[in-house]
Amino acid sequence: MSKRRACGVLEFQRSTCYYRSVADEQAALRIRLRDLAQARVSFGYRRLHILMQLGKERGLPKTIRVDNGPEFKSKRLDQWAYLNGVELDFSRRGKPTDNGLIEAFNGRLRQECLNESWFLSLEDAREKTETWRKYYNSERPHGALGNLAPLEYVSLVK
Repeated sequence: MSKRRACGVLEFQRSTCYYRSVADEQAALRIRLRDLAQARVSFGYRRLHILMQLGKERGLPKTIRVDNGPEFKSKRLDQWAYLNGVELDFSRRGKPTDNGLIEAFNGRLRQECLNESWFLSLEDAREKTETWRKYYNSERPHGALGNLAPLEYVSLVK
C-alpha cells in the first residue's frame, strides 16, 4: 500500500510521515539518564532528575529535628546551629514516635538496598549494606537537604 493511500485511510496528514525533528538529540544526556535508571531501579523520574544535579538554589533549614543521641548533643553542632540561625528541635526522651523520619529511612533502606539485593552470606550482606550506607550518606539526594546529596550540601554550606 502506498503512503498516500495509507494516510488517506487513516485520515493522517502525509506531511507527518516526512517530518524530521530539528531538536538536539542530547545523546549524552540520554545515556546518563539511562545509566542512572539502570543503577537505581526504584527511583522515579523526579529523583533521577535530581541526581542529574538540576536547580542549585538552596538554603539552610530553619529547624533540624534530632534525637538525643550523643552525636546530636555535641557543642560543635550546637555552635554551628546558633551561628547559622538553625533551631535544633530535640525529640522527647523515651518518645521515638516524635521522630517519624526513622520510618521513612527504614522504608528507603528496604526499598533501595534490601529489596534490590540478593545476599549470599552474612559477610555479603554486610558489604552490600555498607556500600549502600556510604552511598546514602554521601551521594544520594535527600529531600531534607533541598534534594542535594550530603557532600554537595556540605560544600555549599562552607
